[in-house]
This record gives sequence, structure tokens and C-alpha cells, in this order.
Amino acid sequence: MNFKFFLQKLGKSVLFPIAALPVAGLLIRFGADDMLNIPLLGAAGTIFANMDMLFALSIVIGFSKSKDKAIPAITGFLSLIVLKEGMKIMNPALSMGVFGGIVAGLIAAAVYNKFKETKLPSVLTFFGGEKTPISVIIPVMILTSGIFGIIWPFMQSGIDKFAHGLVKLGAAGVFLFGFLNRLLIPFGLHHVLNSYIYFALGEYQTPKGEIVSGEIPRFIAGDPTSGSFLVGFFVIMMFGIPAIGLAITRAARKDKKKEVEGLMTSGAITSIITGITEPVEFSFLFASPLLYFIHCIYTGLSFAIMYFLQVRLGFSFGTGVVDFILNFTKGNKTWMIIPVGIFFFILYYFTFYILITKLNIKVVGREDETFYGDEAEEEENDLSLSHKNYEYMAKKIIEYIGGKENIISLQNCVTRLRIELHDSDLVDISRLKQTGAHAVIKNDKHNVQVVIGPEVTNVIIYMKRITGE
Repeated sequence: MNFKFFLQKLGKSVLFPIAALPVAGLLIRFGADDMLNIPLLGAAGTIFANMDMLFALSIVIGFSKSKDKAIPAITGFLSLIVLKEGMKIMNPALSMGVFGGIVAGLIAAAVYNKFKETKLPSVLTFFGGEKTPISVIIPVMILTSGIFGIIWPFMQSGIDKFAHGLVKLGAAGVFLFGFLNRLLIPFGLHHVLNSYIYFALGEYQTPKGEIVSGEIPRFIAGDPTSGSFLVGFFVIMMFGIPAIGLAITRAARKDKKKEVEGLMTSGAITSIITGITEPVEFSFLFASPLLYFIHCIYTGLSFAIMYFLQVRLGFSFGTGVVDFILNFTKGNKTWMIIPVGIFFFILYYFTFYILITKLNIKVVGREDETFYGDEAEEEENDLSLSHKNYEYMAKKIIEYIGGKENIISLQNCVTRLRIELHDSDLVDISRLKQTGAHAVIKNDKHNVQVVIGPEVTNVIIYMKRITGE
């Protein structure tokens, strides 16, 4: 598997948990005490608290080669809980965040694919086959947690010490904070950087004589010098992220545009209202590290510009429009967030749209159809079957591709079946054409396309019924 293919598959896998984030983010915000004050809505916060588990499960499901995803999912679950417990034993203060979920999911998928067909002596038969990965993953992750337990403290400590030095760098320090805040998100280390800035940077004595520290507590307490390290977030969350969503939507293929529009619109609304950016960011992070790096640069740039303009604004919940309105009079030159935000909206939109279209970056809505090979030609839309025996055709296709035990996964595009197999050498092309198929394309050892025409959707319904997918 080449690296580009790997990143595309990783990006596609993490779209599943991302789908839950917009609703969760909005419910949390609306339930806050400065809005509807319904504490029960805060239960949605468990989604964000368990993002590592969602990522681990989604990745192992996406990368495991099996029709039945139950055992891979269990393997992924065990992988993460052993990793987290091992890290806790090594050092209770360590946390890998989402990155831990990614590592656990990838290792679990690799272990599952490697050991799923293991044959053991008869006395150990119960532990053989697909159950073997469940046993193997435990010692593997104990070793993994030991390795990360050694190297992760150095990474966390380094980021923490660096955060302490940012304040002395002025505008450059603010730029670096914004840049690294985004850059470290995939590794879960941005919280280490944030914790010092948010809750330890500077001191302020309140009118009651209390001493508070950190950008957030000082701003809430009324410190007129706080907010410089926070105001840039409003530009990105309220303008930058929606611009990215618009660019990705506009760049999507026509047949994917509606689907992408729904995902990007919900993600943009979540960012604007709550300041939660993951639904949009994770949709392109793995598909294009280049775009994400540019996003990090632009984030740092927005922080530096707001610092030069002496704009200050803080927040109590998140850097969305609600906190912008509620805290508008507490900041300094807060009105300038709007014109600067419009500038960044334009900058983000044209940068992302031009790069996506000119470089043909495979963000959501532009990815290769299941990465199986050549795309369907336009003329295939005019093809039709000579019969309406969809169920019979489905049975015969399954028979002529080696039976349902040879099938790993079934998918379709507008005109083609796209089938992942254990062994494509078992495919009988001539007999497949006798079923009414117009063409059969073997992409490689595991992937086959069967050209049917628009009626492919009727055929695959019966195929999935027969195979139990």
C-alpha cells in the first residue's frame, strides 16, 4: 500500500466518527448555562471525550479485510484500552488523545489481517482463526504502550517548555501558538500547549483581591491585558473553517456535491456557533497534509495580525459567534474581527479551491471511487441490461467471482459493481458477461469492476442480501 493510498483510506475511515461531531457540538453549546441552561445536553460531550475510541474503531473497521467487522472492532477496542491503561501505568499524566486512537486502530487492523486465518492445534482450536487477533493484540499493545510510555513524556515536556517561552517572543510567539495549536491536533499534543496559555499565562488581581492566572480566567475576570492569545481563534472558527467547507463543496464532483454540501455545511455551522473545528479539519487532514499545513500557517498568520492590530477577545466556552456576541464589549477593537475575518475567508476559499482543483487533491467528494482504478466512462450511463432478472443475475455474479466466501466487500458507483476479493484469479470473466454484464475489469489481485449500467443499484441490493452484508 503506497503512502498516498494509505492517507486516502485513513481519511475515509475517520469520516464516520466525524459525522457525530456537529450534533454533539451544537447540543453542548445550547445546553450551556449562558444559553438554554440544560445540563443534560452536556451528555453529548462524551463524544469528544471518547474521540480516541471512535477513531480506533473506525480505522480498524476501514482497514480490516473482512466482511464481518465485529471481530476487528473488538480487536480495536482491546487495542486502545490496553494502550491507555499501559500509558497510565507508565505515567498517569500521559495522554495521547486522538493520536492514540489512530495508533491503536492501525495496529489492530494490521494484527487482525495478519492473524485472522491462524490455524492452531486441535486443543486450542477455539482460539484459532478470527479469534487469534483478540489474543495477539493484548501483548502487542502492552509492548506498544511501553514504547510510547518512554518517548511520549519527552514530547509533552518539550511542548510544555516551549509554551512557556512563547510569551517572550511577542507577535512571533502568538504566530507560533496559532500555528502549533493546529499542527499538534492530530497528535493530541495541542492540549499541552493550550493548558499553559489558557490557564497559567500571566496573573491578574481581581477587584476582590483574588489572583487568577491564564488567558481564559484573566479575561473572564476582567483583565484588560488578556485575550491576545485567544482572539485569532474567532477569525479561524467563524470565517476560515466555513471558507474551507465552501471550497471543498465547490470542488466536489457533481455526483458527490449534495453529500459533501451536507457534511461541510453542518461542520461550518458547528465551527461558527461552537468553535469546534474537527468535522471540517479531519475531512481533509489525511487526504492532503499540504492543505492542512497551509491551514496551520494561516491560523498563525491570523493570530499575528490580530496581535499587531491590538485586538483582544477571550471566551468562556468556545471561540464561536455566541462567545463573540456575549464578550464583544469586554474585549478591545473586537469589531475588527469581522473585516479581518472576511479577508481570511477570501484567502482560505481561493487558496483551497485553486489547490484542490489544480492539483486534483482527493479531498472528500473528489476521492477515487473506492480507490479501485479507472473511473466509469460517461457513455456507461446509457447502458442497460437485456433483462430484469436482478436477483438471478446477482446469484450468478457471486458464483462467477468465486462465491461469497471470496468476497471481502461490495460497493458500487453509478454504473459499476466494485468488488474487493480475496483472490481475483477465481473470477470467470466470460461467464460474468453471460449474465448481462457489459465488461469486467480486473484492477489487481483483489479488486474487480463489473460494468452493468445504471441498473447496478438493483443488482447490488440482491447481492448484499445473498452475502449478508
